[in-house]
Amino acid sequence: MNRTKVFTASLLIAGTAIGAGMLALPIATAEGGFWPAVFIYLICWIYSLCTGLLLLEACFWFPKDSNIVTLSSHLLGKKGKIASWLLYLFLFYCLTVAYAAGGGGFVVSAIGSLGGSVPAPVGILLFVLIFSPVIYLGTRAVDRLNFVLMIGLIVFFVSFLLIGFGKVDTSLLSRMNWPVSILALPIVFTSFSYQGIVPSMRNYFHGDPKGVRKALIFGSTFPFIVYIIWEYLILGIVPLEGAEGLLMAKSAGQSAVEPLKHFAHSHWVYGLGQGFAFFALTSSFLGVTLGLFDFLADGLKLPKKGRTKGALFALVFVPPTIIAILNPKIFLSALGYAGGIGCAILLGLIPTMMVWSGRYVKGLPNKHRQVGGGKWVLLLISLFIFLELIIEAINELA
Repeated sequence: MNRTKVFTASLLIAGTAIGAGMLALPIATAEGGFWPAVFIYLICWIYSLCTGLLLLEACFWFPKDSNIVTLSSHLLGKKGKIASWLLYLFLFYCLTVAYAAGGGGFVVSAIGSLGGSVPAPVGILLFVLIFSPVIYLGTRAVDRLNFVLMIGLIVFFVSFLLIGFGKVDTSLLSRMNWPVSILALPIVFTSFSYQGIVPSMRNYFHGDPKGVRKALIFGSTFPFIVYIIWEYLILGIVPLEGAEGLLMAKSAGQSAVEPLKHFAHSHWVYGLGQGFAFFALTSSFLGVTLGLFDFLADGLKLPKKGRTKGALFALVFVPPTIIAILNPKIFLSALGYAGGIGCAILLGLIPTMMVWSGRYVKGLPNKHRQVGGGKWVLLLISLFIFLELIIEAINELA
């Protein structure tokens, strides 16, 4: 097993998870408080690891290049195939819209810091034009660029920590409101989502189960640690209420970085936070769009070469770019829809149902079983998913 490949794949998985969702986490969890947020992060990390491993188990029942559509078609029948198609497109287009809108915001800020000015739609278009071509080049190119982005993310994050910890007011972290904190679950779901890239990782490791498993474990653990530290810094520096506080940022649809410039009292803290957020969002943009590209190739049975490759590329990037340009402030709402519905059903419930069908209905061999505990574990995961769907319904009705 190539340790370097495990390391870089872990970074790609982590980069897929650590993206636009992270920028929304402190905003979404601020009313509940720091310690309730940590508990929710822990539960969602365990859930994301289990569902990722369940999807990997299902992948090993089928040939290379099989994606969620193929898996659900064989394990859940025609209705499962249709549901997977619709949910996958809904989820990954929502995420791509959110990332395009968020990335465009960074481009606008960067040009503004240089004394220039461009409207938000132009920033979105520039972001997509700069970073989308690497998806056309394939998984290896994404892996290499993602490695650079993750190094940048780590450097900026560590620098942000060194300066930011001295700005934290621990009294701001003592607030706890458990009932309100639960309402943030849909966005937290989104922030831990990487499962769509699991079939691509299986292919990348040429069917090596130990390599993929290690990459999933390491790759999903890194976001959990980063999120807790990020939450500590933002909630410890920016107050909940008042002018430019977290509640005002939430109502304005802003990311967690924007309020920093009003309370950090340091251009370095704000600049490092912006840099870290940019690397996080861009790495996730690459992971999500790579997963969507492979999904469409599998679902439409199109070879990833020649004109059909160009058509796939257009299908991945043109629709979400247009939506983001028409509504540049769609960032938070797109993430909420993605996590509350798409992540819960497609990346949680469907992998669980596929493994149940493969193990207990079709009796497929358990040569590469990834999650122990039998039926009760699968049932527990399913119950948790239904709880999340109820919470999303409450959020929509509120």
